[in-house]
Amino acid sequence: MISQKAGIVLLLVLTGAVAVASSILPQIPQPLSYHSFADQRSFLGIANFGDVISNLPFAVIGIWGLLFLLRSDSKRLAECFLDSRERWPYLLVFIGLLLTAMGSSYYHLHPNNARLVWDRLPMTIAFMSLVAAIISEQISLSAGLLLLPLLLLVGMGSVLQWYASETRGAGDLRFYAAVQAYSALVLLLALVLPKRYTRTPDLAVVVGFYALAKALEILDRPIFAVGYIVSGHTLKHLAAAAAGYWILRILQKRQPVFTTPAATIMRS
Repeated sequence: MISQKAGIVLLLVLTGAVAVASSILPQIPQPLSYHSFADQRSFLGIANFGDVISNLPFAVIGIWGLLFLLRSDSKRLAECFLDSRERWPYLLVFIGLLLTAMGSSYYHLHPNNARLVWDRLPMTIAFMSLVAAIISEQISLSAGLLLLPLLLLVGMGSVLQWYASETRGAGDLRFYAAVQAYSALVLLLALVLPKRYTRTPDLAVVVGFYALAKALEILDRPIFAVGYIVSGHTLKHLAAAAAGYWILRILQKRQPVFTTPAATIMRS
């Protein structure tokens, strides 16, 4: 376990390292075959049924999370959040998941770059809101809340930058990929920061489900070729939704550990 001050330094180093890496790495084009998913079967009049309907868990978890944060009694919320302002980034996490269900379904009905923007934008809302939540809880509440709109702009900007590069005929995914990598690395960083709540180690499970989702996305066709039952991309949606559920599970089950005077100062 490292100190809070060391955590701040490490977060700044991590931020700088990801920014530098994304700028010096060679351009990452999106493959021309990206929109050609393995399972293109229609059912009940819905094109690409598997990849569309598998977005439903995002909507369920998004609504479930919002109801938990907005309708839980004050005693439960006091156990979940030592400061009620800590819940604001999480509200945006679950709004992001709900919007992902809509955006990804819209995209998969007729995959193309223009529709992919509406798939990726909500995901960056969830990613960057979670980063703000970690900063708010484990480093500084005021800093986390101040950074929240900036982080959202950076995340959404990465999608718009990618789309602009595609329209110029020189697609570049570096910025968008950096946003995803940064979000996962901040979750891992939280594992070594001073813990104010139980269940913080469960963030490793969230990262694990996200890594599984990326692997399933890459293995879309090989998985579908095994019996032609379900594709890797359909399973990717389920794994990513499981990561969202695990965030909700952490909030539902966690308890405060302790609050030191130093931590209290950081939260003013």
